[in-house]
Amino acid sequence: MPKAKGKSRRHKYCYSLNRKRLHRSARRRAAPRIACSHIRQAWDPSKSVAQNLAEMGLAGDPNKAVPIPKKKLLGMESNGQDRGKQLVRKPYVLNEMEYEASLPEKKSNTLSRDLIDYVRYMIQNHGENYKEMARDEKNYYQDTPKQIKRKINVYKNFYPEEYKDFVASLKQEKMEVQ
Repeated sequence: MPKAKGKSRRHKYCYSLNRKRLHRSARRRAAPRIACSHIRQAWDPSKSVAQNLAEMGLAGDPNKAVPIPKKKLLGMESNGQDRGKQLVRKPYVLNEMEYEASLPEKKSNTLSRDLIDYVRYMIQNHGENYKEMARDEKNYYQDTPKQIKRKINVYKNFYPEEYKDFVASLKQEKMEVQ
């Protein structure tokens, strides 16, 4: 069998390579960082992945954790729940993860500052007249009246209190002007 091309030449030392960085990155790839802090703290490096997960009460393979029940043949009675039961030595990991998952999720949705400024400008100058907004010179993206209305509704849904305060301040300004 022929040799692979390029394997017969003598290897030269590459001075441009940083061997320390190369070794460090190879070590990181060999042992990846565990993202979950609860699992990371309870992890025992001397045991296998399956053993560590079993001790914490977690499943390595979801198909084995919740098996699909096979249709029983006539006359055969087998209880598949007896095997697969393992002792959970670190239940606190599972409890902490369940508690963390049960906490309500904080809404992190926000609108861009540009969109907020755009919507406020349009409402301030045109009120509820969407056709006039579409013809405004600040309508850089040439939004149609329906698109502008949709953007204003998104702003109303995201910041209802801020919108009410803004509209109230506009009404007060109109009262003072007249």
